[in-house]
Amino acid sequence: MQIAVIGKAECTEEEYEAARAAGSLIAESRAVLCCGGLGGVMEAACRGAREKGGTTVGLLPDAGQGNPFLDIAIRTGMGYGRNVVLVQSADAVVAIGGGYGTLSEIAIALKIGKKVFGYRTWEIEGVAACSSPEEAVSRAVAAAGRSR
Repeated sequence: MQIAVIGKAECTEEEYEAARAAGSLIAESRAVLCCGGLGGVMEAACRGAREKGGTTVGLLPDAGQGNPFLDIAIRTGMGYGRNVVLVQSADAVVAIGGGYGTLSEIAIALKIGKKVFGYRTWEIEGVAACSSPEEAVSRAVAAAGRSR
């Protein structure tokens, strides 16, 4: 099972801690955490997953190194085009906070029929609003299990 965590590369402390908690829960669920591989929400989620022994995969926009908590870094050279690959690779998506890059990932996920669970993110039709990172991950894991 692969769960994508999406959010801004520069985030608030609250978003960082929420993403870190989400990453921990994804690892505890024995799912692989996929993300854009950069800092902020992506780094925090990877950090949480790694602290629990989980596996992290980052789809990087260029030839950079990505955040220090990646197990696997895929250097796509695709810029924002990697957003399509990221959500296509996921069984479900967890959105935490986010800007326009996150919005594009949400739109792609919804367009291709992936379930999106959001914590303090864009309030748009199709995104299941969750009251905590724990709820978002729990619902994503359940949805991912049903989609397999």
